[in-house]
Amino acid sequence: MASDAKTPARRRAAGDGATRASSTGGDDDGAHEDPALAALLRVLTEARDGNFAVRLPARRRDLMGDVQQRTNELIALNARMAKELARVSRIIGGKGRMTERVSLGAADGAWNDAVESVNAIIDDLARPTTEISRVIQSVARGDLSQKMALTIEGQPVKGEFAAIGTTVNEMVDQLSAFTDEVTRVAREVGTDGKLGGQAKVKGLSGTWRDLTENVNSMASNLTAQVRGIVKVVTAVAEGDLDQEFVVEAKGEVAALADTINSMTATLRTFAEQVTGVAR
Repeated sequence: MASDAKTPARRRAAGDGATRASSTGGDDDGAHEDPALAALLRVLTEARDGNFAVRLPARRRDLMGDVQQRTNELIALNARMAKELARVSRIIGGKGRMTERVSLGAADGAWNDAVESVNAIIDDLARPTTEISRVIQSVARGDLSQKMALTIEGQPVKGEFAAIGTTVNEMVDQLSAFTDEVTRVAREVGTDGKLGGQAKVKGLSGTWRDLTENVNSMASNLTAQVRGIVKVVTAVAEGDLDQEFVVEAKGEVAALADTINSMTATLRTFAEQVTGVAR
C-alpha cells in the first residue's frame, strides 16, 4: 500500500518537471512571443531609423507600462530636438536672424548639454559674422577707421574666420591708405598748387594698383599741361613770341592750347607789322 501511494506522487513530480521544461525551454515557432516586447522592438527600430512619430500605447500599470512610458518620453524628446534644430536652422540660415537659439524647455543632463553645445556653435559663428558685417557697413558709409576684432569676448578668432578677419582688415588698410594718398595729391595739386605730386601706396596689387597709377597719370598730365601753359605765357611776357604750347590733349585742354598758340601767333604778327611800320 505504501509503495502504491508513492508511485502516483513520483509520476506527478515527473509530469510537473516536464511541464516546467516546456514552459521555460526554447520555443522554435515563437508561439508564446510577448506582444509588448514585439511592439517595443518595432517602435525602437522606427525611432532609430528617424521616425519620431511612433508611440507605444503605455496603458499598462506594471513594469512594462513604465518601460513603454519612458520609451515614449525618450522619442518625444528626440522629436522636440529635431523640430527645434530645424526651426533654428530655418530662421538663422533662411531669414538671417542671428539672435535665434535652440530651446528645449526644462531639459536636464545630456539633453541640456546638447542644447548648450548647439547654441555655443551658433554663438561662435554669429559673433565673427556680426563683426564682419559691422566693419563692412562702416566702410560702405565711408568710415575707414573701423577694424574687425580678432579677439571677441576674450576668445581669439581662429581658422577661416581669422583668415577672413585679417583679409577684411587688410582691405580697410588699403582703402584708407589709398584714400589718404589721393586726398593728399588732390590737395597739393588743386589747393596748394604744388605740381608733380604722386600717390605712393605700398603693397598694392590688382585694381588698387591700377587706381593708384590712374591717379598718378592724371596728376602727371595736369602737371605737364599747366607747366606747358606757364612756359608759353612766361615766354610771351619776356617778349619771346616764338614759343608754342605743344601738348597731347583732348577736349577743353586741347582748345586751350589752340587758343594760346593762336594768341601767340597773333601777337607775333602784330609785332612784326609794328616793327615794319616803325622802320
